[in-house]
Amino acid sequence: MGSLGLIRWVMFFIGAVLVLLGFGSLGLDERLFAAGFWLIVGGCTLMLVAVLERRRYRSEAAERSNDPIGPGGGEPEAVEPRFRPTDEVFVDPTTRRTMRVLMDPRTGERRYVAEA
Repeated sequence: MGSLGLIRWVMFFIGAVLVLLGFGSLGLDERLFAAGFWLIVGGCTLMLVAVLERRRYRSEAAERSNDPIGPGGGEPEAVEPRFRPTDEVFVDPTTRRTMRVLMDPRTGERRYVAEA
């Protein structure tokens, strides 16, 4: 499990603890109702983010197959030939890698690859 996987688990665990604390405070005193409600909302949000968060610029297929993260957080290997390079390039603020946007002209689906 990489560091991103560990961070997801920690976020999910913290969210679950917040939800439990929220439900616990709801039962203690009616003056704690608002605090308990917001603990539950915050905890559920953290758990949802941990489950839905994607690893940077990866396709759904790469996420589902749990392929390793490619250079700059992009695709792990060469993309299919149906994807054509666009003029769109950007520098990833985290890795400082120049990323090229590729697009399937038929579907509009996008992929991101690190340039050498």
